[in-house]
Amino acid sequence: MKIGIIGAMEEEVEQLKGNMAVASVVRKASMAFFEGALCGREAVVVKSGIGKVNAAVCTQILADVFRVDCIINTGIAGALGAEIRIGDIVVSTDAVQHDMDARAFGYPPGQIPRMDTLAFPADHALSALTAAVCRKVNPEIRVFQGRIVSGDRFIADQAVKRKIIDTFGGLCVEMEGAAIAQTAYLNRIPYVIIRAISDQADASAAADYPAFEKEAIKHCVNLTSALLARLDPFIISENA
Repeated sequence: MKIGIIGAMEEEVEQLKGNMAVASVVRKASMAFFEGALCGREAVVVKSGIGKVNAAVCTQILADVFRVDCIINTGIAGALGAEIRIGDIVVSTDAVQHDMDARAFGYPPGQIPRMDTLAFPADHALSALTAAVCRKVNPEIRVFQGRIVSGDRFIADQAVKRKIIDTFGGLCVEMEGAAIAQTAYLNRIPYVIIRAISDQADASAAADYPAFEKEAIKHCVNLTSALLARLDPFIISENA
């Protein structure tokens, strides 16, 4: 089994790379793919860069070049659910793009024309396992399972946040997850998105984000590392 691990920013993957026995570094599309052993598993760790296009390109390279068996996307996000606090973790059940709008052609918001689904489902067993592991390794925070909403926009406005909630539901909002989910779905690769909450996606977001970023990333790293050791019996690709 080979596991692809994607973080949008260097801060989200530097500790994982530091813990890795690196066998090779492959450079594709201006990205560095670190391949080797991590927590007893064969893995490829990569910084994709920010935004949906970077995330999709990165995921496709993991599929085509490295032929990964599953994908873990780790990072930070803004909270949508009122019950979710800074520091908590959201584990994906599915992901949707809030900035996809083809309503003029009769599609609901978020629906990509001529695709067979509005939201891209995470692997059920992998999502459940991730949440269970999080409760063990990060007992000081809470973990939620639900929809992750993505778009090429940093959400820092209460009115925009409310519109996203009313339209899509979802537990958190960020800028890469749904693109990774879509690419994994097209390639029939099981995936899960892990998001630690760094801000409330409102007027306080610009100030909260840098203040809580490091703590949020620490929780993600703890979870990702522990998850790797427990993956083998649980990977069930429901999209295959």
